[in-house]
Amino acid sequence: MRSSRGTISKQRFRHVSISRHYWRPLTTETLRYSPSDVEYHHAPTEALDENGQGNAHVSFACAAHRVVADVDPDLGLVRIRDITTAQDVGRVLNPTQAVGQIEGGTAQGVGLALMEEIVLDNGLVRNASFTDYVIPTTLDMPDVTIAAWIEHPEPGAPYGAKGIGEPPTISSSAAVAAAVRAATGQDLPRIPIRPADIALA
Repeated sequence: MRSSRGTISKQRFRHVSISRHYWRPLTTETLRYSPSDVEYHHAPTEALDENGQGNAHVSFACAAHRVVADVDPDLGLVRIRDITTAQDVGRVLNPTQAVGQIEGGTAQGVGLALMEEIVLDNGLVRNASFTDYVIPTTLDMPDVTIAAWIEHPEPGAPYGAKGIGEPPTISSSAAVAAAVRAATGQDLPRIPIRPADIALA
């Protein structure tokens, strides 16, 4: 690969190409290049086969959540009291931002489980503003306890980092739904779980 400033060996930097974007390998050999000269590319992936098997993802990240919820079965109201999580984060590059990503993803999961729903009426969105489309606020969220950061660096990613904000969005909503099901003894087969789903079941 060539740039106006020299050559980078393909053999040494298998997933690096000269471009005008963001990531730069930090070695003495490449310090003469500015960050705008080097771009990171992940390893190629493939489609899943007919059995759902294959190499379709660059990396996998896992998260687990435990939720404690109070439920008023007569009114169908839910209050989340505690959320505890453990997550595979690859390598933490900035601890403050990692905490923010986990807390933000968890808040989105709580919103998905209990509040956020687009209401359609003959193709028209009936709750098109944040007055009617409810999302969690700080008053709706308990403290999120991070029980463990599992640092298992991703070999194919810059510095071993993995996406941190996405996994808690998925697993926290399932944990909230499971906590509400356990508290009510009801099946509650959909999310968001609306007050009427609990009170009128």
